[in-house]
Amino acid sequence: MRLPCALASSLLVRSGVGLDAGVAAGNLVEGSGTVPIARRDVLRLGGVALLGAGSAGAVAACEATVPSVTAGPSGKADYTLRIATGRVELAPDTIVSTTVYNGQFPGPLLRFTEGRPVVVDVHNDTGTPELLHWHGQRVPADVDGASEEGTPYIPAHGMRRLSFTPGPAGFRFYHTHVPAHSDLSRSTYSGQAGPVYIEPKANPGAYDQEVFLVLKEFGPALSHGGDMAQNFLAGSPVPDLKRRGEKAMAESLARGMPHGYEVGYRAFSINGRKLGHGQPIKVKAGQRVLFHVLNASATEIRSLALPGHTFKVVALDGNPVPLPTSVPVLWIGTAERVSAVVEMNHPGVWVLGDLSDDDRKGGMGTVVEYAGRSGSPRWIAPPRFTWDYRTFARSGSPTTRPDHVIDLLVEKRNAADKGFNVWPLNGVPFSMDTNKPVLDIDRGKRYRLRFRNASDDIHPLHLHRHTFEVTHIAGTPTQGLHKDVVMLGGYQTLDLDFTADQPGLSLFHCHQQLHMDYGFMILLRCS
Repeated sequence: MRLPCALASSLLVRSGVGLDAGVAAGNLVEGSGTVPIARRDVLRLGGVALLGAGSAGAVAACEATVPSVTAGPSGKADYTLRIATGRVELAPDTIVSTTVYNGQFPGPLLRFTEGRPVVVDVHNDTGTPELLHWHGQRVPADVDGASEEGTPYIPAHGMRRLSFTPGPAGFRFYHTHVPAHSDLSRSTYSGQAGPVYIEPKANPGAYDQEVFLVLKEFGPALSHGGDMAQNFLAGSPVPDLKRRGEKAMAESLARGMPHGYEVGYRAFSINGRKLGHGQPIKVKAGQRVLFHVLNASATEIRSLALPGHTFKVVALDGNPVPLPTSVPVLWIGTAERVSAVVEMNHPGVWVLGDLSDDDRKGGMGTVVEYAGRSGSPRWIAPPRFTWDYRTFARSGSPTTRPDHVIDLLVEKRNAADKGFNVWPLNGVPFSMDTNKPVLDIDRGKRYRLRFRNASDDIHPLHLHRHTFEVTHIAGTPTQGLHKDVVMLGGYQTLDLDFTADQPGLSLFHCHQQLHMDYGFMILLRCS
């Protein structure tokens, strides 16, 4: 069966696939040599263009958008990805020119098998060196896709062959990891993101359909304000952190420093189509549909609701949760993934969309259509809902105590770098020129990163090449909740534990592009 081009590799219907965890290893085979280039040096000024409806050749043909899959002895890759400028038709009157994988957004769904080695050829058809990060996988530093860890760039007009063993099992993704700074055409502002599903060895439950949804904004622009929701996350501000953050803000304003730049967007999409312009998700009454939802935004936190239905969350970031729980709304931080089962028990034609009226009307939604039903899709706003990670975790402190605790204070220096906020950890912003600071950790030891957020911003925290356990959040000790991205609330604290089982350098950073570009990173060196 052939699906429409817009959905061919980003919406998959099948059964019998589950979620699990595992361990990966692998190596990188040179394709055209190492490129000795500093991360900051790849920055090029430009822009993401939103074109009018009259533009020809909006999207590549369907045959050109699927990954090539070949056998081993021939020496060919299992998958081939091409990085190039392309056009994505979000709607007939909204055509985006940006950098994409294989001529499409989202990039093709890559299905791996846990523990089975794969070879992926990545061609860079652009004039700028690129990086491809295997987000959420435990792979060697030279494969992971972060130059700070030592991963070589994919040369301009060149290629690299990557060989590795996928893992852990579950929902992962791949995306670019170059800097952007003020160039809103680069890095995660572009269309370089695609889903990965690593087939597990066990099946946690039955369902009838499996649907992958990639949420993404286009047409970014700098501004000095924003209306991103901040009060949806459970937990209360810590008074001392709030006083500290508000004092720093007041002092900067008194010195005449305006609020730092934020990013807004002009177009919104799910699976590369605006609401009302993609194929509906067709379901039947009584079905159980497993939704895998990826927030591929550069900077935004997204929400998702389906009127008359609830989401039974079974996995976060691809990792099964200790307590699968039904919720009316999904709140998904930048780079987070949620896997949730929806019981199709409320027939009709519905909008599955963001709670923000402006963003939903701007395209952040899709249609769910029951068999035998027709008419205009309906949207009904759900009651206010607080997103609480503790809902899915076991209560109490973990039985395994950390060998070491690393305290990290998050601060904001308002508009300190050419109008952009700077984000130091323990008073030191990360330098892309020196790749410092670096913290030395011992292999095999368990570490606790203890965060104190002295800013009012929510930070989606991401640790490369590891899975961590959230052990204290919203004022409560927790156990069993394993993730690779977690939102740290404004003026709140959070603890996460991980075992240093990956040798070499691992990057830790906030996944909000503006934050990581301007200091919110640190390297961990395991030996």
